[in-house]
Amino acid sequence: MQCKPPRHKAFAPDPDAPQQCCDHPDCDRPAGYRAPRGRDNLRSYYWFCLEHVRQYNANWDYYRGMTPGQIERHLREDTSWQRPSWKMGTPGHDSARASFAQDDLHDPLDILRGYKARTSREAETRQHAPAALREPLAQLDLEWPTTLEIVKTRYRVLARRYHPDANQDDPRAEERFKVIGTAYASLRDHLTHSMEQETADVG
Repeated sequence: MQCKPPRHKAFAPDPDAPQQCCDHPDCDRPAGYRAPRGRDNLRSYYWFCLEHVRQYNANWDYYRGMTPGQIERHLREDTSWQRPSWKMGTPGHDSARASFAQDDLHDPLDILRGYKARTSREAETRQHAPAALREPLAQLDLEWPTTLEIVKTRYRVLARRYHPDANQDDPRAEERFKVIGTAYASLRDHLTHSMEQETADVG
């Protein structure tokens, strides 16, 4: 009959603990419990007895010394395991959009045919827009012709997405927010002027 190995008891000393005394000053009890030395050095440990590791853990604050903004950014990074990430639909990050080409994708099954056709059609429609509006249209991902109402709706969506308050400590989002605002102003002014001109012509 085979016996199961004894179950590891909660609070039992670490079997890999070094043969040394507790790192707490003036404590000569055996050190069987490890605790990280600091936030930036989580794989280096103090070794304590049970009483002092409990005391150390009770006073441990991983975020001590960090500002609220730094804590928020750290929590956001933790959601992706501290690896770089970007919003859906952007290759790497939003600033790469202008230099990204559909031909960079390897699509042997032609799965993206519909998307490629749509983006090609949008780019072609923008070629018929006034030269000064082609870049603003591209920044807002709009076709030409368009209306002031469509431009306003698109601007509101993008402004909420890239607003600095929703993207703290992200300079790329702040820069994108400025670009969107400039593009919106150009389109708004052009369309407003055109509407005023049409009204005057009718009158």
